[in-house]
Amino acid sequence: MAGLFITFEGGDGSGKSTQAGLLAQWLTEQGRTVVRTREPGGSDVGVEIRNLVLHHRGHIDPRSEALLYAADRAHHIATVVRPALERGDVVIQDRYFDSSVAYQGAGRVLDAKEIRDLSLWATESLLPDVTVLLDLDENVARTRLEAADKPFDRLENEKAEFHSRVRAGFLALAKAEPKRFLVLDATQPIDELAQAIRSRVSHELS
Repeated sequence: MAGLFITFEGGDGSGKSTQAGLLAQWLTEQGRTVVRTREPGGSDVGVEIRNLVLHHRGHIDPRSEALLYAADRAHHIATVVRPALERGDVVIQDRYFDSSVAYQGAGRVLDAKEIRDLSLWATESLLPDVTVLLDLDENVARTRLEAADKPFDRLENEKAEFHSRVRAGFLALAKAEPKRFLVLDATQPIDELAQAIRSRVSHELS
């Protein structure tokens, strides 16, 4: 495809949205057409699924949760991401299938390979060109979220042990695919993180 597919991953509170926004602004200033999106909730169908998986008050079986994320992903890639890449746009996306492997695989203690295979089937094996992983200790992340003074969603409300498994899951993914991942310490200053991300993206664009 002619475009560039960039995803941001990491635990809640790691600063993904901030860095995705800064990168989108910088690329736009460079004359690039940017599509900024997210999962879940990057499409019309996805908004409804997002409300269900993140804000449903009752219990959702872990396998059902994984399937809901995969359903969102299939529709989102088919209707938003692939058309943008085919136009030659740069897609900047907050979360992709690595989040499912980390959250539903490691966090919910499901089979990570099965979760990954499900997402690959749903997306016809579309891989990002670059995945930025903002790594942050789960206790520091919790402090950031509490300081934001916003209601927690279902996943943010999980215990520290859950988020510890999620972090370990992300780091294992990055270790397995070092060429795709850019792993950054999320405690670094915002400007330093932004510069490191720009440097990697510039290399990909060249």
